Amino acid sequence: MRPDASTFDRVLTRALGSGDYADAFYEYKVTRSFRWQDGRVHEGGIGVTCGVGIRVISGERAGYAYSDDLSEAALLETARVASLIATGGNARVTATRLPGAPSVAASLYGETAPHELVAGSAAYVDLLGRADVAARAVDPRIVAVNASFTEELQEIAVAASDGRFVTDRRPLVTLGVQCIAKGRERGSGFAGDGGRTSIDFFVERSPESIAREAARIACVNSEAIDTPAGEMDVVVGAGSGGVLLHEAVGHGLEGDFNRQGTSLYSGRVGERVANELVTIYDDGNLPGERGTVAVDDEGMPGEHKVLVERGVLRGYMQDRLNGGLMGSASTGSGRRQSFRVMPQPRMCNTYMPNGESSYEEIVGSVKRGIFATSFSGGQVEISKGDFVFMLAEGYLIEDGKLTAPVRGASLIGNGPEAMQRVAMVGNDMRLAGGYYTCGKGGQYVPVGVGMPTVKLSRVTVGGSAVAG
Repeated sequence: MRPDASTFDRVLTRALGSGDYADAFYEYKVTRSFRWQDGRVHEGGIGVTCGVGIRVISGERAGYAYSDDLSEAALLETARVASLIATGGNARVTATRLPGAPSVAASLYGETAPHELVAGSAAYVDLLGRADVAARAVDPRIVAVNASFTEELQEIAVAASDGRFVTDRRPLVTLGVQCIAKGRERGSGFAGDGGRTSIDFFVERSPESIAREAARIACVNSEAIDTPAGEMDVVVGAGSGGVLLHEAVGHGLEGDFNRQGTSLYSGRVGERVANELVTIYDDGNLPGERGTVAVDDEGMPGEHKVLVERGVLRGYMQDRLNGGLMGSASTGSGRRQSFRVMPQPRMCNTYMPNGESSYEEIVGSVKRGIFATSFSGGQVEISKGDFVFMLAEGYLIEDGKLTAPVRGASLIGNGPEAMQRVAMVGNDMRLAGGYYTCGKGGQYVPVGVGMPTVKLSRVTVGGSAVAG
């Protein structure tokens, strides 16, 4: 049972005995998941996460402690420990908590957001079975289908020493399908979707449509040719191509990296950091999207954040701690994996808005290059901006047309340099399907990505064949 307002008042007053600011994060999360393999349910389970984390900030130090015992005595002891960590044991009385009336976050999750996980197990299993049948019907080359479904409902409450006290209920569903095809080579394909809604989402976005997309990609990759290596023009596809934007640029604009001076973007607000065609937003308040938060995990409203505007750096994504130390406010970007860890400045839904070129104009402008439809993973060095990304689906572009699919392709480059090489931006922006999860500092949170079709001039492409 969630602690009441008076308990939070007493706990935070204890925490403030040795700090300048304190907050408490309560979480109760129920997660139900099923995995399908070899034509049957392979495993299923339900998990519950419940507890309170207490943070105390004293100058530039932060102390954190948590408890899964919700009794007042346990929470008071947790507050005492967090205070000692924040001040190194130097107790000093600075303030008492300003009591605030609880408020409920404005819903951004749609009318289908559940109050409880009410669907029975049969409903989840039915979705996975339908996906399996649909994927295998696409092509006889499909030899394996794996699928998974996860639904969760997280209830949070944030009480802070400045009087803020807010609650929220966050739903999240995800359905993913992976297929293996046996053609000229073995090819794999993945597709998924979901968001901050309920199982009803999959009435319109059917498991069959997701499964057919995964099977299509697998079949394409099973007939792919070796990727030509070398420097060439690259067109990044709309939607899931936004992973490149998220990894190569987005992490470098998070406040902690810039406060610590480990990002290439540190101290560069107001400077040109990209081609003037480039604008980058991060939104916490897009209804129903995977990275959407009505309030972040510090109780601050999710915001529309302009990170880069026509090539000029406008600001960073901030949580309360890093923003305060940099002389700015929180941007509603304080996020955490659970009550057991402190929040960090994180992305929510990161995307590039529309430009003026059509898809046909962009592809038609390339004599020889690569079309990167989607990515399967990659690595980024935040301090240098260097990245390597592997393509999940890609094609050769020859004389302005997509031709053969390629396999084993990777893009190698530097985030800021890549943004300077943006030559055309499409008018077909869309957000990718809701299945992305971002890792940082050992914590994982759901995020959204998106972009229009974008042309990058002269990017290094890794592959096993020699470019002609």
